[in-house]
Amino acid sequence: MKLIRIKRKTKTERRYTKKMGMLSIPVTYIKKHVLGVPVKTLYKYRQTYYGEMKECRHCELAR
Repeated sequence: MKLIRIKRKTKTERRYTKKMGMLSIPVTYIKKHVLGVPVKTLYKYRQTYYGEMKECRHCELAR
């Protein structure tokens, strides 16, 4: 059994952007797990309608 693993998980979130308004988009999280417990989020990104990858810090969470 490995002690440290890197896992990737995709879930749908509601995000708000100034240009397009409210969006329901898949967001991919890459997390570090130690003994099966998530420790740190290394990176999160989303894919646009045009296929390009963007970081999630460019759009705000919806309320």
